[in-house]
Amino acid sequence: MFLGTYAPKLDDKGRIILPAKFRDELAGGVVMTRGQENCIYVFSTREFEALHEKIRQAPVTSKQARDYLRVFLSGASAETPDKQHRVTIPGSLRSYASLDRDLVVIGAGTRAEIWDAAAWETYLAEQEAAFSETAEEVIPGLF
Repeated sequence: MFLGTYAPKLDDKGRIILPAKFRDELAGGVVMTRGQENCIYVFSTREFEALHEKIRQAPVTSKQARDYLRVFLSGASAETPDKQHRVTIPGSLRSYASLDRDLVVIGAGTRAEIWDAAAWETYLAEQEAAFSETAEEVIPGLF
């Protein structure tokens, strides 16, 4: 499970060093793709394969499902961490997420997310008030 918040830097070659707590889970490979709110979703290869199995169950006759699949999968890129635990973020994903040198990597349970640091701070500030007012019906049985 991916937890926590980390602040790696993007190097000149478009690489980041994976947070130490994520390395074991991601050592076998990662799949990065467009995330919602203009971040990058990072899945272990194993988790992405499980997710893909679920996605494949979507009806081909549903335009909404087809649209989502196209956007989600067309942006996906499989990467392998190097010996220094770095992964390259493809240029198209760096552009999509407007990544600058300062990044934030958050754990989001089954995935990690990569954010531009300023975008994350803005997002978090906007969401914190709503978070404190979240009703139980958003995630049934949580509290």
